[in-house]
Amino acid sequence: MHENRKSDVNWLIETERLRLRPVTVRDTELMLAVWNDPAFIRNVSDRGIRTVEQAREAIESGAQKLFEDYGYGPYCMSLKSDETMIGICGLFKRENLDDPDIGFGVLPDYCGKGYAVEAAKAVVEYARNDLGIGVLTAIVSPTNAPSIGLIQKLGLTFDQMITMPGEEKAICLYSMALTD
Repeated sequence: MHENRKSDVNWLIETERLRLRPVTVRDTELMLAVWNDPAFIRNVSDRGIRTVEQAREAIESGAQKLFEDYGYGPYCMSLKSDETMIGICGLFKRENLDDPDIGFGVLPDYCGKGYAVEAAKAVVEYARNDLGIGVLTAIVSPTNAPSIGLIQKLGLTFDQMITMPGEEKAICLYSMALTD
């Protein structure tokens, strides 16, 4: 469904089974699918993005702006075997958080296969070794046990409950130092 077989793609990060590259406007269909996945809506938020045009605008003002401003953002996850796009994993900068946070979303057909862990571990290493990020955070709903488990596998530990701007419910803030 979300394929990209172009040989001119510049993959930024490679793992055993995955390739990751920055999200761009050519990924509108993938992002639309991620943002409208019931698990994403339940565990992250309902962004209200329902059309390809809305997705393109959100990518331009969100993902692309992150890369321009900070040199990082969300990365598309693609299977090495057939280049099928299966989700996103990347780094985000929230105005109310001092440090970047890691986030991920995997399409339903690819959940439970270890892809999110594999991608997230690679993104953490990229943040540490290539971007020189000193502290990494993660924000997660306290009811999202699978994501909490993944965050803890990465080495992040619970810091505190916080409320994001414009939200009513408190969420968990995790963090870890990436430098010695």
